[in-house]
Formats: sequence, structure tokens, C-alpha cells
Amino acid sequence: MFTSFKETGKDGPAAAPEAPAPTTPKDETPDESWLDFRYKPADIKAHLDRFVIRQDDAKKVLATAVCDHYHHARMMRERQDGTEEIEFAKQNVIIVGPTGVGKTYLIKHIADLIGVPFVKADATKFSETGYVGADVDDLVRDLVAKANGNIDLAEHGIIYLDEVDKIASSGERLGRDVSGRGVQTTLLKLMEETEVPLYSGNDMRSQMQMMFDFRKGEAPKRQVINTRNILFVVSGAFTGLEKIIERRLTKGSIGFGTGSRETIRPEHALREARTQDFIDFGFEAEFIGRLPVRVVCDALAEEDLFEIMKNSEGSIIRQFEREFAAYGINAKFEDSALRLMARSAAVEKTGARGLMTVWERTLREFKFELPSLGLGEIIIDEALVNDQAAALAQCRERAKTVQVSVAAREAETFAQHFTRDYGIEIRFDEDATRALVERSAREGSPISELCRKLFKDYPFGLQLIASNTSETSFTLPRRAAEEPDRYLSDLVVASYRRPNQESNSQPS
Repeated sequence: MFTSFKETGKDGPAAAPEAPAPTTPKDETPDESWLDFRYKPADIKAHLDRFVIRQDDAKKVLATAVCDHYHHARMMRERQDGTEEIEFAKQNVIIVGPTGVGKTYLIKHIADLIGVPFVKADATKFSETGYVGADVDDLVRDLVAKANGNIDLAEHGIIYLDEVDKIASSGERLGRDVSGRGVQTTLLKLMEETEVPLYSGNDMRSQMQMMFDFRKGEAPKRQVINTRNILFVVSGAFTGLEKIIERRLTKGSIGFGTGSRETIRPEHALREARTQDFIDFGFEAEFIGRLPVRVVCDALAEEDLFEIMKNSEGSIIRQFEREFAAYGINAKFEDSALRLMARSAAVEKTGARGLMTVWERTLREFKFELPSLGLGEIIIDEALVNDQAAALAQCRERAKTVQVSVAAREAETFAQHFTRDYGIEIRFDEDATRALVERSAREGSPISELCRKLFKDYPFGLQLIASNTSETSFTLPRRAAEEPDRYLSDLVVASYRRPNQESNSQPS
């Protein structure tokens, strides 16, 4: 996912001192810091501000719902003696918004902050029974896997179900009526409270895991997972929902004295959604009733996409910088390029995901060719974005100069070792160095190794010439790199033709 983030640092808001972010690395099992949940809604929003661009209303609503949910779970644990029963209506969440605006990252980073396992899946992969698609109970079992078998921790995790709008069943939405309604019905019990078997009788993988655990003597004492304290979040683009809302609002405004009503923008209409609108869209009343917290995420504009690239911790720009750095290339992205790419990505209409599309298209040739050119730096600016071919040609020319410079140093090192070992001075002229670069690239050998191979007979040959002519210093031209044996042979023959004479001329 390439969605909205803000970069950690002095410009990013920090969490409150009494609610520090967990130190557990993201790839490890979440710890149990949630047991002492003391966050306030403002703390969670401040944390999300570091990662997700815009969506302020969504952050506030989610932060409040999450705090209510986990404070209740904490208080329930503190009163396990049963002296007082606490009633609590679960605040499961439904998020409405277009693709690429940060819906998944909002929930993922909340889970990371709290320290609870997080499971994400697409609603379209599930079926009512599990015979056609996956079993929805597998979501709960996946939480246990994410918690490394810690059932208590899994029972306080977060399950995120994307593309839930695809399981809506309506006369206007063909193809999902039977299976969509069945999945909704099956999800009802999970979202409220039920107990899910730790091992599924219909799943071969689950049965194999059970046998494996028993053989290791690690089978858990509890064989079920209670979903009472699992927070469920569902999301989708809900394309067409805004039309249902607009029809309702328009119908309500018809009548004498009502006057004309301005056209409502789709993003504004979604904020007016009611339960009946979701039912008309194709959801069962019981299903939508289990999702009392409704959040609307706004589409990202061009300026938002620029902010994502410029200031986000998980920006796609950071990824490209790391990819170039793997080859020793320092990639610098200028604001002029970022603004052009934000404009192009906005046309894609896929939110932050569009950034990957436009950048991959722009940088694919550079990512392929630059690792082999030996350049240490690339500047991604407006000129490069506007004309990749010309910029790549400039890189190739610059690489030739760099390669010759590097080759000259390696050839000079070889010559110094030669002089030290054999008492005869050699040096390579500029054309000879270029020839070595070309041959090194053609044969795939480093300059130092190539020199040792090409000039292996030169110690004996040049010493023979020195004995004939008393010459102890030689400048090797291009021909020496292209035809080293023939060039040396010509030198030796010439030395016999001028016995006891010093000569500064050499075959060209």
C-alpha cells in the first residue's frame, strides 16, 4: 500500500508522554501494552497525523471509537471478580471512501500503536459456508496466528474487512445476491459476540496445525476464541451509495415552498448516509446495525499527493531512495518533479496508489540501467520527468567520464605495482584507459583483473627491451590494451633493430 503518511521528526506531532508508542518492531508479535490502555483520543489522532495525510474527521471518529473500545476492555479485565457487570455496545466501524486514501493504514497504525494483532482480508474471498471461498471464522484464527498463539491477546485484536461493498445484495447489483447475503449473515455473530473454534474441522491446514501442536505438547488449554472484545472494521468505496443518498435528499426537498436545492457533491452526500441508505444499497439491516460508527474518507487532491511524497514516513519516494541506494546510488528528488508527478497521479483517480503507477513508468529505465553505469548519484528533477530519454542519455555520458576516471585510478594502481615489482615504469595514456573501460565492460572483468590478464607477459618482454635499449619507462597507448601481445612483440622486434640505442619512439 502506498497511502498517506507523514514523516516522523521534529515537524510531526508526538504522542502524549503518558501514552508512548510501543517499541516492539512491526514485524514481531505485538506485546501486551494494551493491558494498560491509557490513551486519549487526541493521543491516537496525533499518532495517526504522523502517518496519514488529511482525513482529520476520520481520525477523530476512529480515535474516539478505539479509545472507548479498549478502555472498556481494560475496565472489564480490572473487574474480573464479577462484582459489577458493565454493559457496553460494541463500536464496530464502517469506513466509506475511494481507493488509495489511507483507510487500511488508519487501522493498521492504530493496531501498531496499541500493540494488538491486526488482520486484513477482502470480503470478496469469503463464502457463507467456506466451501466456495474462505470461512469467515478464519479471520479470528488468523488473529491467533498473528499473536503467536496468545488467545487472550487475539481476543483483543482488530479485524479489518475491505471491499465489503462487494458483498451487498440488491436488485440493482447483479451477481452477489446469494453469497453476499450469506456472508453478511455469517459475519453478524462474529461482530457481536460468539466463540470460534481454534481449529476448524473443515480446514485441513487447521487440523494439521492441531496435530502438530499436540505432538509438541503445546496445545492450548482453551479451544475457542471469544469475539466480544475484537474490534471489527469494514470498508469499501461504496460506488453508487451517493446516488441513493441524493435521491433521498432530493425527494425530501420536493414540495411547495421548498425552493430549489443545490446539487450535492458526492463526498458531501456520503456524510449524510443513514442506515436505510445502506439497506437500499444492499446490506441487511442486522448487518449494518452491527456497525454503528461510520467514517467517511475524502478523495485525495493533487496537493495531498504532493504532501504524501514530500513529508510521509512511508512515502513511495523513500522506497525509491532505498532501491537506488542498494546499488550505491544516491537518489535526490526535487520538488519540481514531485509536483509534476502529483499532477499525473491525480489523473489516475486511484489515490496514493496512482503514485506508484506514474513513478514506475517514469523511472523504470533508470532503475534498469543505472546500477550498471557506476554512477553514484541521480537527480530526479522536472527535466528528467519531462524527457526521460534525454536524461538517461546524459546519465550514460556522465557514466563514461566516471568510468574512465575510476579505470584510470585502477590502471594507475596496477602500473605502480608493476613498477615496484619489476623495476620498469609503465603508464597508460587516456586512449588506453578508455580502451580498458570498453574491454572491461565487454568481457565483464574488473580493470585490475583485466590488466593482470592482458599484460602477464610484459614483465619479461619489457625487461628484454630494457636490456637491448636501456629504456626503463614506457607509456602504453590504446593499441596495447586492444592487442597487448602483438604490441609487445613489435616493441621487442624494434628493440633488436636498434641495439644499444635508447629510443623514445614506440609503435602507435
